[in-house]
Amino acid sequence: MALPVTLRTARLVLRPWRESDRAPFAALNADPRVMEHFPALNTRAESDAGFDRIVAKMSAQGFGLWAVEIPSVAEFIGFVGLNPADALLGRPVLEIGWRLAAEHWGRGYATEGGRASLAHAFDVLGSDEVVSFTTTANQRSRHVMEKLGLVRRPEEDFDHPRVPVTWSGRRHVVYAITREQWRNATVR
Repeated sequence: MALPVTLRTARLVLRPWRESDRAPFAALNADPRVMEHFPALNTRAESDAGFDRIVAKMSAQGFGLWAVEIPSVAEFIGFVGLNPADALLGRPVLEIGWRLAAEHWGRGYATEGGRASLAHAFDVLGSDEVVSFTTTANQRSRHVMEKLGLVRRPEEDFDHPRVPVTWSGRRHVVYAITREQWRNATVR
């Protein structure tokens, strides 16, 4: 067990999850706009199981998919953070990801939280590389990846093994950034 860390940015707090996040997380996972690039909306039971997995991983690692709060505005707008992607990509690597409530899109929160997550991955955890992936059609997430300085790696694209083989979004594109690229980037 590791004590989960909290990250702060100019506008956000990336923090460990609270029980009070469970209901807004379920609402997020049931929103067709938010889940457009996923095979299906989550039932409450599926969302609760996801919540429990995120909390357990964060407790074990000390980091993970942080709950995102906008102080004095909103206690929970979704998550941004890091998740091991070893099993999917066949090598030890962290994935950076995000899922925010639609009413908070377009304000740079995913990018701001992503920068804090990348700084944690490279400066605290000592990662050599961080990846991100999404469906080929998810232009919003791909744009955030590019704003964060991640570079497209078409040779690593894959068919996601945890989604139905008949789902049109099964093909995923991969972006990555190395520690050296992060340190040399002007995106910070």
